[in-house]
Amino acid sequence: MHRVLITGSNRGLGLEWVRQCAGREWRVFATCRDPDSAVDLQDLADQDSSVSLHPLDVTDASQIDDLTESLRDERIDLLVNNAGVYFERWGKDPVGHIRYDQWEETFRVNTLGPMRVTEALLVHLNRGERPLVLAITSHMGSIADIDSPRDYAYRSSKAALNAAIHGVAHELKPRGIGVLLLHPGWVRTRMGGASAPIGPEESVRGMLAFVDCYEPNLSGGFFRYDGTRMPW
Repeated sequence: MHRVLITGSNRGLGLEWVRQCAGREWRVFATCRDPDSAVDLQDLADQDSSVSLHPLDVTDASQIDDLTESLRDERIDLLVNNAGVYFERWGKDPVGHIRYDQWEETFRVNTLGPMRVTEALLVHLNRGERPLVLAITSHMGSIADIDSPRDYAYRSSKAALNAAIHGVAHELKPRGIGVLLLHPGWVRTRMGGASAPIGPEESVRGMLAFVDCYEPNLSGGFFRYDGTRMPW
């Protein structure tokens, strides 16, 4: 049985990752900041004993330590770094109105969070069967494709994530741990909005299909949910 750990699993893409991985009869460690208030996630866990809930704020080193200790005897085959924030969506940050406190928090969650979690769980990944780390990134982190203003915090946090995780892929390759950067598409979630063209089910289904066909030569790559390679 595969063992997967998912961050930010209380709603949207994270919740769909839990749903589809549990549907494959995988063991799912579902994490979010406040499991007690995550009603939909609790319902999934109540229906499927393979899903367990764990508190995790990816910016809190002590919570990351607590999580690794609670899973000290476990292996992880797939780590899905999904937790993220997007404070300035819909162009709320023109020059002259930038919230630098939010920019700093965006980096703590979107860039440092996946790095902290990945680093902390390396012992568990080393035990995994063909272990793979996913960082859910964004097309908006592609510097080559920036053709409009604003969204500076989100764009830069994802570009930085891409650079860091691409480097991590080189370091983890000799250990047999694969790494992928995946753009989930523009998805109908609270973050993506109601006008987004695809739903979470389609996005996660595509990403899981890509996980299924992963080969080591793809490690460090930046891809869309449908397997299309993305520009840096």
